[in-house]
Amino acid sequence: MKLLLTSMGVTNPSIAEALERLLGKPIAESSALIIPTAAYPFAEGPWMAREAIAGTAPGPLSELGWRSLGVLELTALPTIREESWVPAVRDADALLVWGGDVLYLCHWMRESGLADLIPSLSETVYVGVSAGSIAVTSYNCDAEFDLQFVPDGSDMALEAERTLGLVDIALVPHLVGDGGDGASLAGIQRWAAGIPGPTYAIDDATAIVVVDGAVEVVSEGRWKLLQP
Repeated sequence: MKLLLTSMGVTNPSIAEALERLLGKPIAESSALIIPTAAYPFAEGPWMAREAIAGTAPGPLSELGWRSLGVLELTALPTIREESWVPAVRDADALLVWGGDVLYLCHWMRESGLADLIPSLSETVYVGVSAGSIAVTSYNCDAEFDLQFVPDGSDMALEAERTLGLVDIALVPHLVGDGGDGASLAGIQRWAAGIPGPTYAIDDATAIVVVDGAVEVVSEGRWKLLQP
């Protein structure tokens, strides 16, 4: 699988160029499925999901001019036959995985079977936004935040610190300068100090490209690589 891990979507020409390079063709000739699942734990989740699908959310993704765009709702998949959704996933040129609650997203990626399917999608481009990007890395930088949304009696909290581990890096999106509304470098450094591998801190104008384990940074903004 080819990965484009963003903080806030395809926010500039450099990230758009990287996406088309991974697709191997223009966005206008490509099909995509958007996954809004991570938005639902929040009180505003239904509106966040609708905006992601409609292309009216702050981060450009659905509105990029895809040849076709469908919706893949992970919470529905365990209740339907695999032949009703797996071919659609295999046929899509891109999976657009929206942001929200990392822990909830990872849980449903596992429960739905998508997490097991993803490694076999060698030609598909996985485009993550915020939580959608963190989910495929090895550690959940949002674990403390996510835990407040776990339902009483759920065992979801047992998975809080670890994500799917499809790439051997940690990622912290929404890097901002001192006093900004987002993740400060000082805070990221404190968290990354406990991570045994590399941590990438990226702002909303930056993306991480991962192909066959090779990591490339595409940026018109600010980013930082923190080594253990």
